[in-house]
Amino acid sequence: MKNLIIHGDPGIRKDAVIEVDGEELYCFSVKRQGDWHGPDEVQLWCTVGTEDEMQTYETREYIPMHLDTEAVDAAAVTVKKGKGDLAI
Repeated sequence: MKNLIIHGDPGIRKDAVIEVDGEELYCFSVKRQGDWHGPDEVQLWCTVGTEDEMQTYETREYIPMHLDTEAVDAAAVTVKKGKGDLAI
């Protein structure tokens, strides 16, 4: 599990499935930053992990500030299941 900062908006929200550097990740949470007073483009601050780590996230068996953080551009993210594919 790690924090992923995406510069730009690739069109995802919570429960999306993405691929970054050949690794398939599930978006457990997505926080949108920078719409009003932020940088030129929005940033999505996501908590991501593998499907096996979903239970760990849901039961909060981790320390958020101890997670590794990685930053990527939206162009480096391949959306496998985005907001249009999710049931409301």
